[in-house]
Amino acid sequence: MPTPNRRDALALTALAAAGNRGLTAPARQDTRIKAENDKPGTTDWQLTYVKFDAKARYRQSLIEGYCTRTSVAAGEKIGFCVSTDPASAFHIDVYRMGYYGGTGARHMKRFGPFDGKPQPTPAVGEMRLRECAWEPCASFEVPKDWPSGVYLAKLSATKHRYQSYVTFIVRDDRKADILFQCSTNTWQAYNKWPDTHSLYDNDRADKRPLVSGVRASFDRPYAKYPQVSDNPLSLGTGEFLLWEFPFAYWLEQHGYDVTYCGNEDVHNSPDTITRCKAFLSVGHDEYWSRAQYDHCMEAVKKGVNFGFFSGNSCCFVTPFSPSSAKVPNRIIERVGRYGGIRKGEEKWMADLPVEAPNESTLIGAQTVTPFNGSGDWVCTKPDHWIFKGTGMKKGEAIPGLVGWEFHGDPAKIDGLEVVAAGKTLTGGEAESHYEATIYPGPKGNTVFNASTIFWAQGLSSPPGHWLPYVHNGRPHGPDKRVQTITANLLAKWCG
Repeated sequence: MPTPNRRDALALTALAAAGNRGLTAPARQDTRIKAENDKPGTTDWQLTYVKFDAKARYRQSLIEGYCTRTSVAAGEKIGFCVSTDPASAFHIDVYRMGYYGGTGARHMKRFGPFDGKPQPTPAVGEMRLRECAWEPCASFEVPKDWPSGVYLAKLSATKHRYQSYVTFIVRDDRKADILFQCSTNTWQAYNKWPDTHSLYDNDRADKRPLVSGVRASFDRPYAKYPQVSDNPLSLGTGEFLLWEFPFAYWLEQHGYDVTYCGNEDVHNSPDTITRCKAFLSVGHDEYWSRAQYDHCMEAVKKGVNFGFFSGNSCCFVTPFSPSSAKVPNRIIERVGRYGGIRKGEEKWMADLPVEAPNESTLIGAQTVTPFNGSGDWVCTKPDHWIFKGTGMKKGEAIPGLVGWEFHGDPAKIDGLEVVAAGKTLTGGEAESHYEATIYPGPKGNTVFNASTIFWAQGLSSPPGHWLPYVHNGRPHGPDKRVQTITANLLAKWCG
């Protein structure tokens, strides 16, 4: 695959500088991530052509696929299951997502061409489960020198021009400063593939979307994301490009020592977290197994720092179950509400029998009702150390940074401080509120809650990224205050 020549690289560097002029840039660290991002990148990772089915409007059956694993360690095998309808040969190009001089990704490997064919759309199973059993077109052992990260594999047909992604995470077990947890359960919970088969779709007469009795499988393609933001060129990536990539791009731009995982990895072992100094929940991190919650609470008690740069986090109890082929952790379902269903939520939620602690006992605050909206992120405690170097004053606002879901009603935790607070409005002008919080852990660690899905939008704007517009409001993109607050937190946590 082509890589930028010197002229292209200089142009990209100039473009990146212009896009971030006047914004805070931490000193670039000498880490494995810095060395990785010094390698040549390419903007060719981006999709150019997509075309959705006329009836199943979130699906592109021309070329689509999924991976046999959500995350994989270097040295382990992963398979690609692809369908092309009509039949077409295709290539697979694998990219690792990062900064790479402002390009956003590095090309890692090309596979194919393969002889693609239509693979069957599965019948609706028990609890509305749609579970594919497609034949893998390719399987390979992830090279041991591939660093942890989020990897997009671009599927490109030869019979026509259309493309899509499949997505997987490469993980490791090394000690690192920062663990970036991708919200893989939430990606799947909102996945409607092939048409109306997310955890939000059911056959209830009362039309409540947040109920038990529905299952979702990781053995199927990611359809176009169906809510809040319409970005067709993110097809096949779940929610990564929408809410998480700007944070990863910024971390890797500045050489932070970061490693990556999915929700499943935190569910499997607390060691996933405790090997790192700081745990990051980024974007839309709604669906957690009870083991995830317990492992995170254990990590806080052991001194790990936590950053909830997210909203609506740890909201629903979501156990894993094996696939029909007995592969572990390939099916999820919603069975409970952390802290139970609260006043005002009955309109949306019912029949969630599994009990679990209130999420605020971990995060510092909880999802509040109304739980949708947009608003400004308003400083309430400018003398706090997280605001050092921002110049922010009490009452100063970062426009549009809060949305479309958030946390509020702080927990009664010793030493907890509210650092930002304000109101939000839904599209129907219903008022809600949020509180951003920070509290001390038992070993000098801290837990920060930014109280917005949109925090990453204030850090960077990578190639191909689209800013969302929801509930009559929007974030403004990279902001030096958001960058400085984040840098201050990471400096405190990582040294």
